[in-house]
Amino acid sequence: MSRNLKITLAYDGSEFHGWQVQPALLTVQGVLAECLARITGENLLPQGSGRTDAGVHALAQVASVCIASPIPERNLQVALNDILPPAVRVTGVEAAEDDFHARHSATAKTYRYRIYRGEICPPFLARYVHHDPYPMDEEAMIQASGLIVGTFDFTSFAASDPERSARIAATSCSHDEYSDLLTLKHGNVRTIHSSLWARTADEFSYTVRGNGFLHHMVRNLVGTFLQVGKGSLTADDIPAILASKDRSAAGATAPAAGLYLVSVEYGML
Repeated sequence: MSRNLKITLAYDGSEFHGWQVQPALLTVQGVLAECLARITGENLLPQGSGRTDAGVHALAQVASVCIASPIPERNLQVALNDILPPAVRVTGVEAAEDDFHARHSATAKTYRYRIYRGEICPPFLARYVHHDPYPMDEEAMIQASGLIVGTFDFTSFAASDPERSARIAATSCSHDEYSDLLTLKHGNVRTIHSSLWARTADEFSYTVRGNGFLHHMVRNLVGTFLQVGKGSLTADDIPAILASKDRSAAGATAPAAGLYLVSVEYGML
């Protein structure tokens, strides 16, 4: 009898071409599927809560997979960590309801983007932060970030159509297979529950929690807030950018290295 499992994992995305399986490229989904096959003898493709891009990290990505193997959950976790590359660790394996799906069952996600503000970025941090030591109006960025809390059409902060089409083609998925349920039901409308910047000694980090995120949405938000910090936009421009539903109205996409998937939530909000 098969079981539906919920697998929680953390990974350093620096050496991977994102989560999604791609021909001849190293991906997190690909190595997880390969290791599951070695352990169970089954041809399995674990489904992730979202498709993190190349260079993006995860503290608690969630995957679901249905297996026939009787191996206990704890033993599967140990076995996976024995053969997965060091950049990927499984932090939990648990039995899930038959209808649980890592992506479709998710009700909220939290992402964090780290900016290192010191003059010299330590080499041991370089793969995990965006280094920007130049003058920046952090208070203006804090003000701007609060203006996206609520339910809006985030088309201005979504990847442009050519980027989306290329990603669909690369994964050999049809448009319907590629779309999540939020997109099918609500287009580019998403609800942001919290949007906050925080300062520590050397870092300025952005944490955003919402019911879902479009491709490149967090990095495009950060890129826009950085333009506010540099003075080429103001916080007052944010509502107009949202209303325009025009990707060219927002800022450039921030580099991938600073972005982390922090957590995925399930159940009632």
